[in-house]
Amino acid sequence: MPTPVKIDFVSDVACPWCAVGLASLERALERLASEIEPQLHFQPFELNPQMGPEGQDMTEHLTQKYGSTPQQQEAARERIRERGAELGFNFRKEGRGRIWNTFDAHRLLHWAGLESAEKQHALKRALLEVYHGEGRSPAEAEVLLDAVARAGLDVEAARKVLVERTYEREVREQESHWQQQGIHAVPSVILNDKWLIQGGQPPEIFEEALRQAAAEG
Repeated sequence: MPTPVKIDFVSDVACPWCAVGLASLERALERLASEIEPQLHFQPFELNPQMGPEGQDMTEHLTQKYGSTPQQQEAARERIRERGAELGFNFRKEGRGRIWNTFDAHRLLHWAGLESAEKQHALKRALLEVYHGEGRSPAEAEVLLDAVARAGLDVEAARKVLVERTYEREVREQESHWQQQGIHAVPSVILNDKWLIQGGQPPEIFEEALRQAAAEG
């Protein structure tokens, strides 16, 4: 009988390595389907919480934040595209174009998690795909609602969450909680509240950690 393992996946829709990390974790869980019963929860983290509604040009943003050149950024995008392709996640060749505020996406993920873990997972995948795969803005309501529809969730209920600003306090509290736990980079994956795996690791790393978590509880 598969062993339950609690998995907190702390991440941001804006983070390309989070898409790689999730695809890698999914691959590991497929391989361990007979051994592990995942209890997967997506937790909020904003890389750019002060980003305005107009967003910012991606090249400009990365240069200001990390001091990288356009050439270095293109090389990094190519590495990420290759890693994604290996795991079945297709990144848009042109990149994302702009960086956007992702708080509303996190509010919808919180709402989806109240529906079920499976629906939250489906919405997370859809949000990553519309942004990193299609270059569409996760700050736009209609883009978010398209992701909701793809995930098989109630679009009108999601629209109400957006309009009424529901779950703002809950998301802020969760963000604060994980920061207080020492999470300052994503993706960060915590197994059974004990083991931390950071970055877009290969499936083998997740497999080993999941087996250890299942064995030690």
